[in-house]
Amino acid sequence: MGTRVDIHTTRQGTSHRKALTRFVAVVAVLLAGSAMAQSATDTNMEILKQKITANKKLLVAHNMDLNDAEAKQFWPLYDSYQKELEQLDHKLGKTITEYAEAFNKGPVPNDTAKKLMKEVLNEEEQEVKLKRSYVEKLGKVLPATKAARYLQIENKIRTVVKAELAQVIPLVY
Repeated sequence: MGTRVDIHTTRQGTSHRKALTRFVAVVAVLLAGSAMAQSATDTNMEILKQKITANKKLLVAHNMDLNDAEAKQFWPLYDSYQKELEQLDHKLGKTITEYAEAFNKGPVPNDTAKKLMKEVLNEEEQEVKLKRSYVEKLGKVLPATKAARYLQIENKIRTVVKAELAQVIPLVY
């Protein structure tokens, strides 16, 4: 069994929380800025994205405590889930960019606000559907406690990302 890193509290919790916060802040910036990346910065963004992906996978690995048989079945599901999440995140990044453009022009028109609300709610619904489908898949290859642990890890990471986004995205007016 490997060393487990508790992403919430440990004796070293402060350093782990700081590392997680830095990780999530970078993810939030990427999420918000992914649609705005210029071709000159695409390479740097891709390198940063790969580094974040590796760090997240390491964080998950340290917390899942999988045996060899579980790991063999879990990691392909993890990779597949991350690819599908990336697609949802890309859509969210586009919505955030669209909102930023509308916001920067002055008061956001009602029709634009309605359209953006619809898009965000649709993205949230898609994420819940995706989560449900993978919980079912994980339940077939992992004990319920480990499937639940993975869901908790993902929820914690995504909650911090969403909190970071909420701090930097201004209220509509």
